[in-house]
Amino acid sequence: MSSGGGSSEAAAAAKEKEKEKARVSRTSLILWHAHQDDAAAVRKLLEEDPSLVKARDYDSRTPLHVASLHGWVEVANCLIEFGADVNAQDRWKNTPLADAEGAKRTAMIELLKSHGGLSYGQNGSHFEPSPVLPPLPNKCDWEVDPSELDFSNSVCIGKGSFGEILKAHWRGTPVAVKHDGCRGSFLIACG
Repeated sequence: MSSGGGSSEAAAAAKEKEKEKARVSRTSLILWHAHQDDAAAVRKLLEEDPSLVKARDYDSRTPLHVASLHGWVEVANCLIEFGADVNAQDRWKNTPLADAEGAKRTAMIELLKSHGGLSYGQNGSHFEPSPVLPPLPNKCDWEVDPSELDFSNSVCIGKGSFGEILKAHWRGTPVAVKHDGCRGSFLIACG
């Protein structure tokens, strides 16, 4: 006789997966609206979920890094009002102020300094040119976790002996996914 514990565990896991999917979607939204200089949308998202002020992208950049780089003062003011860390560091160990200085955003530099912003980073700015290494055989330059692919509204956009090309979404971004028919075998192109 089954106790039904397995189904409640599966339901809990499914619910947790949906929560994570929603979090990733909200993270993408706040970063997108910060990039688009949409202070009203940023404010609305933060009013709904104040923890988004600490959201990070794949380079560990916060919405304040994004706004600082582009000089979006109104967006930055909103983020700071909601408690954004003016000295958060991205993967290059750069702060939002370092990004604003690198992009020569004078008004942003003044704003961040007035809120205690410091300019530092590891080994200089990521604005400095760096050599691009050739790709290594059998090594992906970056990887996407297949569980983060959203096929709920996917559309087949091509077929051939190589498999199918599906239009799907990854973290809210439309992607082309090549599926060769083998379980878990995907190639992804963003665009």
